[in-house]
Amino acid sequence: MRTQAAVLWEYGQDWQLEELELDDPRAGEVMVRLAGSGLCHSDEHVRVGDLPMEALPTIGGHEGAGVAEKVGPEVTSVQEGDHVVLSWIPACGRCRSCASGNQNLCDEGAGLNAGLQRDGTARHHVRGRDARLMCMLGTFAPVTVCRESSVVKIRDDVPLEKATLVGCGVTTGWGTAVYGAEVGAGDTVVVLGIGGVGANAVQGARMAGASQIIAVDPSEFNREQAKRFGATHTFADAAEAREALPDMTWGRMADSALITVDLADGQVIGDAVSLVGKLGTVALTSLSNVTDHQVVMPMFEMVTYRKKIVGTLFGNANPRYDIPRLLDLYMEGELLLDELVTREYRLEDINDGYEDMRTHRNVRGMVRYA
Repeated sequence: MRTQAAVLWEYGQDWQLEELELDDPRAGEVMVRLAGSGLCHSDEHVRVGDLPMEALPTIGGHEGAGVAEKVGPEVTSVQEGDHVVLSWIPACGRCRSCASGNQNLCDEGAGLNAGLQRDGTARHHVRGRDARLMCMLGTFAPVTVCRESSVVKIRDDVPLEKATLVGCGVTTGWGTAVYGAEVGAGDTVVVLGIGGVGANAVQGARMAGASQIIAVDPSEFNREQAKRFGATHTFADAAEAREALPDMTWGRMADSALITVDLADGQVIGDAVSLVGKLGTVALTSLSNVTDHQVVMPMFEMVTYRKKIVGTLFGNANPRYDIPRLLDLYMEGELLLDELVTREYRLEDINDGYEDMRTHRNVRGMVRYA
């Protein structure tokens, strides 16, 4: 099959629209015709080299939903015609992590930066060369082939363009609040960074019953968007929030701080620690440069106030359980998805979409294929 794809040839360059030659799925693989692809910041991390792939060229995109078009031998969980969401975290269901309820740590995730099929080969070819896939998915193409472990069957009545969003950003943000920080009724929660993940961290905190949800972002546009998803207060930076929190909480400070900024560094982690009080939790979701090992934080308070920092991957969610669950919540009117997509783009305009993201003109952009 021949189609198109947005391809990265060199770090720091724009995505290039190329003709894609796509092979049929082999054993344990599924070909999916996508309705759309979310424009997530993680692909920007790959583009600039913060998260380097094992090799280039790479087809970007890891947030998609569509219809299973062809099913390879030995596939048992989906059949042709099924509606599916592609999870950027695979879940094989057999490894120790999956069996213990930690599908976000599936052993197959070790291949994310390799971007190949399980047998170490490629089904995607550009200019006669094998192409790697972002998160082994490559949703910056209207049709892709991926492992069965990355394909989650969903109910047929969910609009596929909305289902696209739960493959990464929605589940990651929602889970950061619900699973990572374990937000409870009446909590005060600070969310640092209101993009596609942060907006859903606000949603997660709201749905978990938090009474005060403080959104921190330098962009006025992002702060206004945060209110749509449940933020009760907004501030431009952590210093403003730190000054206001004692009066808002009778001196207790926040119960949790969720880090969902574009790129985490030692300073933002230290800021988050300073915003929580006794027994406070900092949930770290944002990615950092793989070479950044420096953190500056009030270590004395970590001990004397028993604060803690927890890492949250995919919001500590389980793809095969939480993706269908979140879509049920959407269909019941509890989870907001329609409001998330600020702008839609054609695949050939994908670089415009990322420029809008960098300049805070969208919370979540989407490439629409259908």
